Amino acid sequence: MSTFPGGTSLSFLDVYDDAAPDGVVGGSPHMHLASTECYVVVGGEGELHAVNLDGCREIPLGRGSVVWFTPGTIHRAVNHGGLQVVVLMDNAGLPEAGDAVMTFPPDVVADPDRYRAAATLPHRATEAERAADARRRRDLAVEGFTHIRDAIRGGDQTPLREFYAAAAALVRGRAGTWAAIVRDGPLRQAETGLAVTTDLAVGVAGHLERAAVFRAPEPAPARGFGMCGRLRPHDVANAVPYAKPAGLGPAADEEHRS
Repeated sequence: MSTFPGGTSLSFLDVYDDAAPDGVVGGSPHMHLASTECYVVVGGEGELHAVNLDGCREIPLGRGSVVWFTPGTIHRAVNHGGLQVVVLMDNAGLPEAGDAVMTFPPDVVADPDRYRAAATLPHRATEAERAADARRRRDLAVEGFTHIRDAIRGGDQTPLREFYAAAAALVRGRAGTWAAIVRDGPLRQAETGLAVTTDLAVGVAGHLERAAVFRAPEPAPARGFGMCGRLRPHDVANAVPYAKPAGLGPAADEEHRS
């Protein structure tokens, strides 16, 4: 099966290194409605600012840190210097299908047209223009985020609950296709794993003869402007079998067994 382990997606993230209006350096606060996200920190230092109904957390991040958060957790990547992250997302394809909602102010999140206009980065001729658009989007998300965060700190869950409701209404029209993404990705892989373990329990191991090695295409050198920073996603959905090196026929294989 060529699906990336767990039906997940993988991206390289360089967290934004400019400050928002509140003076915090980092990305756009947002949440996912159906997917769990994991940060594996590979360089630099920073923090993960997270908000849910349990409260607010500011989790230190450094090389080797691994932290993950479930749907409904509003999160903000904060960069204290050179923060680089490998991002793993379950339900590969859902984030691209609109699983994420940014914490714009309530009047924006409540209006699908205004939300779409605020969230979409228009085509621009220069990278500087694209960076300015990403910065404006981030700053608008921070505006809504600070309102929710401060309310939670003060013991008021109402703004967060209202954001949850507005976000669910916002994605309702496109969520009808999401079950197929989960079914064809992580669920199918889990069912394959279950079938394999069932076979092994009775001594059947035919799947071993279908063993293969896969390699994802190299990511594009250009980094896109993601919500949290400059993003290079790996196209793990289109992995190809890793070919046997040229010249390694059956005889050569015998030589390499030692």
